[in-house]
Amino acid sequence: MKSADWLQKFGAALEKGDINAATGMFEPDGFWRDLVSFTWNVKTCEGRAEIKAMLAATLAGAKPKSFAAKTDEWFTFETAVGRGVGHLRFREKSAKHCWTLLTTLQELKGFEEKAGAHRESGVSQGKTWFERREQHIAELGVLRQPYVLIVGGGQGGIALAARLKRLQVPTLVVEKNERAGDSWRKRYKSLCLHDPVWYDHMPYLPFPDHWPVFSPKDKLADWLEMYAQVMELDYWGSALCKRARYDEATGEWEVLVMRDGQPHTLRPKHLVLATGMSGFPNMPEIPGAESFAGRIVHSSQYAGGASWQGKHCVVVGSGTSGHDICADLWEQGAGGVTMIQRAPTIVARSETLMDLAWGPLYSEQALARGISTEIADLTVASLPFRLLPESQKPVYKAMRERDAELYAGLEKAGFQYTFGEDGSGIHTLYLRRGAGYYIETGASQLIIDGKIKLKAGVSVAAISEKSVTLSDRSELPADLIVFATGYGSMNQWARELISNAVADKVGKVWGLGSDTKDDPGPWVGELRNMWKPTQQPNLWFHGGNLMQSRHYSLYLALQLKARMEQIPTPVYYVEPVQHVQ
Repeated sequence: MKSADWLQKFGAALEKGDINAATGMFEPDGFWRDLVSFTWNVKTCEGRAEIKAMLAATLAGAKPKSFAAKTDEWFTFETAVGRGVGHLRFREKSAKHCWTLLTTLQELKGFEEKAGAHRESGVSQGKTWFERREQHIAELGVLRQPYVLIVGGGQGGIALAARLKRLQVPTLVVEKNERAGDSWRKRYKSLCLHDPVWYDHMPYLPFPDHWPVFSPKDKLADWLEMYAQVMELDYWGSALCKRARYDEATGEWEVLVMRDGQPHTLRPKHLVLATGMSGFPNMPEIPGAESFAGRIVHSSQYAGGASWQGKHCVVVGSGTSGHDICADLWEQGAGGVTMIQRAPTIVARSETLMDLAWGPLYSEQALARGISTEIADLTVASLPFRLLPESQKPVYKAMRERDAELYAGLEKAGFQYTFGEDGSGIHTLYLRRGAGYYIETGASQLIIDGKIKLKAGVSVAAISEKSVTLSDRSELPADLIVFATGYGSMNQWARELISNAVADKVGKVWGLGSDTKDDPGPWVGELRNMWKPTQQPNLWFHGGNLMQSRHYSLYLALQLKARMEQIPTPVYYVEPVQHVQ
């Protein structure tokens, strides 16, 4: 069946309210992923039973109509309150039943962004632009309260603030660092992004076409600072959020912020924690650490290797930070660098990953084929998470064959590499854990060449004045110990800033599974509590990598705008059915 014919029949069934007919147009184990348009949630329904239950709960309120095919895969549609874009996928061209359907809300009727033909004139009326902007800045948080308070001014918080600014939602970002971009600017000097530039654009303002493929951290930091200024975001630097309390009676938050040492009490309606996955450092407690004569730091506090020339350095951890820091120390002339690898790590060469994984959607070649950033993002979103592992296994099989020399070298060096628990690689591991991988940009070769020493399959058992003792009873001399041991969940920010009770009510943040149950299965549901309503009223979590922050900030911004304008937002919460794999 042609997709246009399928779409016409599907749209007609929905408009007539014929749920059985609409549901029957999917494969028995088909998928419908909805981003806010029907469910006011980020939700995947798996199989006809879940799709039918979702439609029974949402169809009357959504009132979908005007389904129109744009290509064989893409279509537009409307709901009672908004306009959307969707994607349709058949398992085979001749199939009569849909395999995967994506529906996404793109704008709210009557509250469209003032862009393009709808942009403001910019002509001064009374006060100049500068005078009005200065008055606005002076009054914010004093005479006027923000509707949304975003805690965290990294790329995630800035991206969401830009979306909300365009939707005319009063928003304030508070960031503990002095300047936007400092979360990158203050890291070790050799740090670069491992994701390519086509994957990393911010909303509305893409990087210029001369930008390097992999952004150096200081260039990215300056870009974020410029972005916050150009987009006219209300941004408080040197502002530390100390505590937050939700007032059930008023439906407001009371948030204490210390700005430049002065207390400010803010009362937003909504609180967004955009504190990033790299939040609370995981710092293990090791016997004897207090006796160490050198320096012990977490990777987040590592400033660079220039001070450690000729010194013995031990890096605990074999993920991205562990590899980067080892390479930096070696390049800066450390006397000896040893990586401690406790468990296997996914390793993929950057060039191969670009060619086989990112390239088809995020590259110059993709742009030449007419695949814009928006189309690429929606294409990624169109594949339900349950299907992602099978789609990635062939990629990593080809990668293993193409880079056989690299993996043979790592194996000979004793490095424990893996392609994931099911062979599906980095992207699935990132969704499951957010860590445990390295994109090879040089450190793996240093390990192969013996320039970075390696102790694999062991952990740190004890620390003495000048050495580290490992679980195999071997001992390494050390002047510097860097724990590249990752970070805790964003849920810890809710625990730290709000309360244990709220953190427990919300549950896990990040990782695939249910928002309200412990874990019905590794590929059931969506990323927990990200970009959607949580069990705590008016509390939201936003973050992820640059691509995720860019793409999902739209759906979070639309949810917040709808609430500000008192548009009904009945959230479809029903738990997914557990499927046996």
